[in-house]
Amino acid sequence: MRILIHGINFHPEPTGIGKYSGDMAAGLVAMGHQVRVVAAPPYYPDWRVNDGWSNRYRRHTWQGVDVWRVPLWVPQTPSGLKRIVHLLSFSVAALPVLALQLFWRPQVVMVVAPALTSAPGGWLTARLSGARAWLHVQDFEVDAAFELGLINGNGLVRKLVTGIEHWLLQRFDRVSTISWRMLDRTRSKGVARNRLVFLPNWVGDQAVEDYAGQGRYREELGIADDAVVALFSGTLGGKQGLDLLPEVAKLVADHPQLVMVICGDGVMKPQLEAACEGMVNVRMLPLQPAERLAELLHMADIHLLPQNPGAADLVMPSKLSGMLGSGRPVVTTAEPDTELAHVVAACGRVVPPGDAPQLAQALIDLAERPELRAELGLKANEYARKHLVRSVVLGRLNECLQACTDHTTAGVELPLETTQTSGRGG
Repeated sequence: MRILIHGINFHPEPTGIGKYSGDMAAGLVAMGHQVRVVAAPPYYPDWRVNDGWSNRYRRHTWQGVDVWRVPLWVPQTPSGLKRIVHLLSFSVAALPVLALQLFWRPQVVMVVAPALTSAPGGWLTARLSGARAWLHVQDFEVDAAFELGLINGNGLVRKLVTGIEHWLLQRFDRVSTISWRMLDRTRSKGVARNRLVFLPNWVGDQAVEDYAGQGRYREELGIADDAVVALFSGTLGGKQGLDLLPEVAKLVADHPQLVMVICGDGVMKPQLEAACEGMVNVRMLPLQPAERLAELLHMADIHLLPQNPGAADLVMPSKLSGMLGSGRPVVTTAEPDTELAHVVAACGRVVPPGDAPQLAQALIDLAERPELRAELGLKANEYARKHLVRSVVLGRLNECLQACTDHTTAGVELPLETTQTSGRGG
């Protein structure tokens, strides 16, 4: 098939949506498809165009993928209004490049959201070229923007914006997203069940195997071999509730074994560095190269996954896949009825959002019970092998793409009882 993927983030962005979009495009090429991508130059998570890249139109090839880069405005300090202008700048600049793709006549046009502002251009390209239109939702950016206060608006503004979102969602032949609860939310926005596809963020097949290399991180960071490491690794953004981590570090400072490692880059990094300054039980690391990810994840004894309560079931943290695959227990902050809580409850600990004392106590309990850590870690790995392995997820995507172009619903329709039970981590 000729598949056009349109989304703001793409390889070589090392985290989040760009990582998965790049991996998906390369995987589809390996399956024999022709793949084109219309994306921005890499700028995330640093919020600046990466060194060695120019913020202009260009075309290049990566792992057999034909990549068309589109310029955009990147704010140094992203805020609600600036983010909207940022997304709109990309979507408008992409229109002439999308128009050129009409001559290629793609069979499927997949828009990756965020940004939903790219959906109109992608949908129109599909309709004008006779292609099937597919929207892949990585998070509900509209809902999250209002819930997290990134956009301030009265009820009328929210009603108008969500109305536009609902209208767009219903225009696509397929809508996929990364969790069962997010699929349920998509249905509540008016998308028919037989247009929905479950497409979780995956973990590499090798990532669920025991790490066979020599771990060097403890030595590099000056962490004792018998220490219990609680690791947060990922984008240091505003949706994770990361301001909780320095408070937790203070509460566990007297524990003889616990060491917290915070690894990543993003808008929260200066704030976290300032809050953790002088704490001997905290280590800060910049974002690590992809080739050391398995080594980093296996350095941990416990994975930390704080979340902002306003983002519950609006996003499913992509970093969770790697955490589970590493075979380590996860401690997260989430409401008990969210899908994140259902998944983690079987292989870790769930505490209320914003509750530093309970999060600290959960870390202490796991630090002092190595047998329990091993048991929960085994369950985490089993879940990843069953649901999140790359070959399984992309294999199912391939089948659903074929069904989409054949105008059938094979492998797509979701029985109600499936959506109610599959998110519970079993």
